[in-house]
Amino acid sequence: MARGTLFVISAPSGAGKSTLIEEIRPLFPDMLYSVSCTTRAPRENEQEGVHYYFLDGRRFDALVKAEAFLEWKEVHGNRYGTPAPPVKSALASGRCMVLDIDVQGALQVFEKIDESVGIFITVPSMDVLEQRLRQRGSDSEESIRTRLENAPREMELGAAYEYRIVNDSLEKAVAELAAVIEKESRCGR
Repeated sequence: MARGTLFVISAPSGAGKSTLIEEIRPLFPDMLYSVSCTTRAPRENEQEGVHYYFLDGRRFDALVKAEAFLEWKEVHGNRYGTPAPPVKSALASGRCMVLDIDVQGALQVFEKIDESVGIFITVPSMDVLEQRLRQRGSDSEESIRTRLENAPREMELGAAYEYRIVNDSLEKAVAELAAVIEKESRCGR
């Protein structure tokens, strides 16, 4: 059986990667989505086990110690990790899977998983990024500042990805992302 394809999608916070992923998921109903773990509090409308597994620090530490994560990092003062078993199972069974992770974690995944296809989502300008962060209304002023300070470094690391999509129009970005998935895998619509 052929191995599956792992799509690693990253972006600076506020670039719209989660929105893009939500838009493409119905287009590829057989594609799996990796649910990450985090120590941050849920945002409004986020559901346990759907958007993230929300863990306290002690539980997260136990999973790190058990080497249960494919990758994990501290980002913007919170820890995020990708549970390894669902990813390994999906790839072994020939399935396609999407990871929605930060650039630091993505670089770790690229080293470990040959079946990875990196897709970096960016924005037309830093002004647009700031506007989007403020419009979502879920981050404190300090968090917005931190995310904006980290964005240039994240964008530099975007060079490690095979594909780069500028999210200046949701419809156009969804079409570009769908085209990459179709090109790189057997994940049919």
